[in-house]
Amino acid sequence: MTGSGPKLGVLLLVAVLLQTVVVTITVLHFTSALNSMKETFARSSVSCLTGSDLQSITAVRGDPCWQVTQQLHLLIEKSLSQRYQRRISSAVRDEVSRVLPSLMMDDRASPRPKVAAHVTGSFVPKLEHDGGAPVPAGRRVQGQKISWWEGQKGLAFLQDVQLLDGELVVLQPGLYYVYAQTYFRHTHSLEEDGEEVEDRGKPLLQYVYKKVNSYPVPILLMKTSRTSCWSRGSDFSLHSAHQGGLFPLTTGDRLFVTVTNASAVDMDEKSSFFGAFLIS
Repeated sequence: MTGSGPKLGVLLLVAVLLQTVVVTITVLHFTSALNSMKETFARSSVSCLTGSDLQSITAVRGDPCWQVTQQLHLLIEKSLSQRYQRRISSAVRDEVSRVLPSLMMDDRASPRPKVAAHVTGSFVPKLEHDGGAPVPAGRRVQGQKISWWEGQKGLAFLQDVQLLDGELVVLQPGLYYVYAQTYFRHTHSLEEDGEEVEDRGKPLLQYVYKKVNSYPVPILLMKTSRTSCWSRGSDFSLHSAHQGGLFPLTTGDRLFVTVTNASAVDMDEKSSFFGAFLIS
């Protein structure tokens, strides 16, 4: 019994050593096989890319080269798409910034408030407006003020802008685009003997003014003119005057329109209108 103990220990030690050797050889074999497979796949991928007949490769879906080329095509398309999108976005942004810099805002900034007004001509009889007589615009103001604008019906609307006594009242400060159009229907007057009065070539002017609380006199923002020239024998002539521009406005500023001959203005909503909207 005493001699069998050392022998049993030696046998166990030999068995453990043999098992360790077998496991090591197995691991080394599988590692070598895996590396060989990786190298083979890499070589086949490179051969797919360097092959001269890629069209025939892409036509066979079961071919490993088909998978390699498909992944490569998708990667190239994605890269080119992102590149062109960045270029196009940059070009568009640069062009918009060049044409109208005030429209370019930081993406992280809060959205601009929707502030706008578009008032149109009203066909309310003029007898209801100050006895039918033209409204004087006040001292140091040229022309006659148009005060019968419509702010609610038809094409007209008011959004965060008020209409008081024919004037647009600004409620939010900022840079505004202001515009106005008046449509003149000038009826030709005749003398007692039937001959036309010599008023051919009479200018028709339109003015846009701004009132501010800190200054007693309205400030002229824009003016434009048309010369009323017509052929002899016609009953009336039609002329339109349009203008617009960007102006910084503050809370409480008031905008109004004057013309040289208010009684000749055709107050159709699609012909005569006045408005402003916030840019930034």
